[in-house]
Amino acid sequence: MHQDVERVLLSQQALSDRVGELGEQITRDYAGRQVAVASVLRGSYIFMADLTRAIQLPITVDFMAVSSYGSGTVSSGQVEIKKDLSDPIEGKDLLLVEDILDSGNTLYYLVDVLRARKPASIRICTLLDKPERRAKPIQADYVGFQIPDAFVVGYGLDYDERYRNLPYIGVLKPEVYGG
Repeated sequence: MHQDVERVLLSQQALSDRVGELGEQITRDYAGRQVAVASVLRGSYIFMADLTRAIQLPITVDFMAVSSYGSGTVSSGQVEIKKDLSDPIEGKDLLLVEDILDSGNTLYYLVDVLRARKPASIRICTLLDKPERRAKPIQADYVGFQIPDAFVVGYGLDYDERYRNLPYIGVLKPEVYGG
């Protein structure tokens, strides 16, 4: 797996440090409130686990699974909910956790769907942000790292369901994915 990575973009230590900082910030911002944290699977599962351990508040955890990529490297623009939230969010402060905010198609769609369920608030926490690729008018409230337009894997992010278990974020060699 490591041989398919062109370069390490974010080390395991950098990820750990930044996730801790995000947890502290979220803890301060939501002090005195109970937060429903929802992860957008599958790419955010490692980030979500580390982030929720860094949040020092009573929280609930839920998951959604959506698809807009299939096995490709570019979002199709069509978002499909494959697994919906298990618990109602009406009246709750919802923190939506995502691995990467790229085109914005997925999160734009999800926020619209979830807003109709009448949560008290919706905020977005993304590990990675690629603002130059944005196609929809959406921004995260909490951003781990702003990254360049490169195809990245590791720390939960995949290419064709591989590389999720790398402990760092790396740039995948273009010859691996045909880029």
